[in-house]
Amino acid sequence: MILKTIKSICLNYLALLIIFYPSKIDALAHEWIAVPNSQYGEQLWDQHSVQTNLDGFTRVLSKFVPKSTTDITQEILYTMDINCSEKSFRDIAVGANEFNEFENKDSEWKDPNGDKLILGVIDQVCTFIN
Repeated sequence: MILKTIKSICLNYLALLIIFYPSKIDALAHEWIAVPNSQYGEQLWDQHSVQTNLDGFTRVLSKFVPKSTTDITQEILYTMDINCSEKSFRDIAVGANEFNEFENKDSEWKDPNGDKLILGVIDQVCTFIN
């Protein structure tokens, strides 16, 4: 009888916790960090998405926001790998409405070739992981 009462109290307490304690959704939220703008727009990377792949490279979600948006020029979402030691990158997937809409199966490493926005992402992400 006492055991049954204790179980009932514990279950009620657990139910109240589940109902009234707000669940954490921080993992789903993005924390966008901006790099210095260029004449074309701005580039942001998501601090919550930074992870190290099995191959040792860093993967991050990034987005480009053009200076002026139209039907043709919209935000572009990227999933990119970064090689911090070589200061190079590869776009794993791109999208307009959501990340990874279009996967890039044969993505090759690229030099940023002086692109201020990409260099900004590489520098900030590599600094962040170290």
